[in-house]
Amino acid sequence: MLEQSPHDITDLLRSWNEGDAAALDKLTPLVFRELHRLAARYVGRERVDHTLQATGLVNEAYIRLIDWGNVEWKNREHFFGVSARVMRNILVDYARSRLYSKRGGGARAVSLDDAPNLSDNNSLASLLDVDRALGRLAAVDPRTAQVIELRYFGGFTVEETAKIMDLSSITVIRSWNFAKAWLLRELYGDLKT
Repeated sequence: MLEQSPHDITDLLRSWNEGDAAALDKLTPLVFRELHRLAARYVGRERVDHTLQATGLVNEAYIRLIDWGNVEWKNREHFFGVSARVMRNILVDYARSRLYSKRGGGARAVSLDDAPNLSDNNSLASLLDVDRALGRLAAVDPRTAQVIELRYFGGFTVEETAKIMDLSSITVIRSWNFAKAWLLRELYGDLKT
């Protein structure tokens, strides 16, 4: 996914930070393409009748990111890490609005049976359950919560997550496995009884 030279996007982000409007024009097609891949990965896991499409998610994320004029982008990994968080917020806001518009809402538990994919049962309520549990995890272990955010909401692979967070792939895998177990306990309680 992160296929352009790391320097291409990083240099353009820095130029844009310094006020070069032409850099934003060059940056837009590069990041839009990669943001669309991230969104397509996430939306591809959703129910068939899910109304939020990848392009809509990317457009909303891009608008929010561009409006952050005071962010000093360190590099493309920083940009795409923040992008994953923005997409998470958009998806959670979308889920909340959809649930609140339905009578009764009907929150359900999340299924974490599929190891590499946190949610095959992608109901709107499940997304909110994962988001709330992830917030509790962030209070205990921010790094592990960021791994989940990047992998689940950002759609990054283990290797991409490791690069973004400047960790080894094995550390990302361990964090991913720990977080899945932690989230299961948070969402379902102690399953041993």
